[in-house]
Amino acid sequence: MGGYTLPAKYLIQATLEIDGIVEKTDVIGALFGQTEGLLGDELDLRELQRMGRIGRIEIKLEKKGANKTSGKIIIPSNLDRVETAVIAAAIETVDKIGPYNARIKIQRIEDTRKEKIKRIIERAKDILLSWGEETETRELLENVMREVRTAEVVKYGEDGLPAGPDIDKADTIIIVEGRADVINLLRHGYRNVIAIGGANISKTIVELSKRKKTILFVDGDRGGELIIKNALAIADIDYIAKAPPGREVEELTGKEIAKALHNKLSVSEYLELTDKDKKAKSDLREAKTTFQIPDVVKKKFGELRGTLEAIIYGDEWKELRHLPVKDLVKTLLDEDLHPMAIVFDGIITQRLVDAASNKNVKIIIGVRKGDIARVPKNMTLLTFEDIA
Repeated sequence: MGGYTLPAKYLIQATLEIDGIVEKTDVIGALFGQTEGLLGDELDLRELQRMGRIGRIEIKLEKKGANKTSGKIIIPSNLDRVETAVIAAAIETVDKIGPYNARIKIQRIEDTRKEKIKRIIERAKDILLSWGEETETRELLENVMREVRTAEVVKYGEDGLPAGPDIDKADTIIIVEGRADVINLLRHGYRNVIAIGGANISKTIVELSKRKKTILFVDGDRGGELIIKNALAIADIDYIAKAPPGREVEELTGKEIAKALHNKLSVSEYLELTDKDKKAKSDLREAKTTFQIPDVVKKKFGELRGTLEAIIYGDEWKELRHLPVKDLVKTLLDEDLHPMAIVFDGIITQRLVDAASNKNVKIIIGVRKGDIARVPKNMTLLTFEDIA
């Protein structure tokens, strides 16, 4: 059978019916032979087994009467979920073993990691009870529990939306953007979560919103704003929560998730803030017009992206310094410069604003704004996105 046994992520389990008496080698030969070239070189069984991505195939056969054979096939897979499913489907196409007609049917694909995690948790509970200590072990158990929750994603409704197992039970549901967001919230114990699965709001979400209290929890970017707009137009949303600016729900820590949900706004509160934001953007457009940023300077924005560099400009956008971002504040504080603007590949911080204020800088343009408590009246803060 070749290859070697590997710590498989999945076990493909299939039943086998053959209209004749055969040996295990006949089955193996048919599996390799009839799938060869079917899925290209990347998913060729022999090649996958040679690389250790498919483990040793196990065949169990049993004679049925004088001229029938039945059995089981177990194929360990270290491929991803999609590739494993494709291999399983390919196995089912084998219809001849030796000279006899055969039928292979996939029964299940077992996620071995999920089963192992369940066994670990049960054993960990036993250890805790016998040990009587819950310090370091409790932290380990919580980590394991988070991994188990990751495996609890279900498909909900006619749209098959990714969701936690408590959607039907909970009075309040958390609506997020995608499957990765669902997984992250499950990992931190939120089982009443469901994903929209795209920019369009599905009928499933609309129907749920009519009978549940809803919290729409989106990324802190323009995509999140678009989803809020779409959801408010057709669904009954009660609260809105957002990840911090520039952050995605799928990458938040447990503490950050809890904080974002705690700071949720009612729809009326959100719309009131949005109106204020529109006025701020209007003021921003006026500021951009006042500064009349030359095209040659705008071109620099794209060139700076990913460089961690900064440019200090003087009057009439004359370049005074081109330097690493890490030296920006020190240069402003130590050197005798008369800057008018700063453009840099980084986050606008309060420390930078204060340093620039001492030099009477009129405009700072960065990748995004950090937590800014105070900005001088004669200073404007913009992002690359604002200029674009």
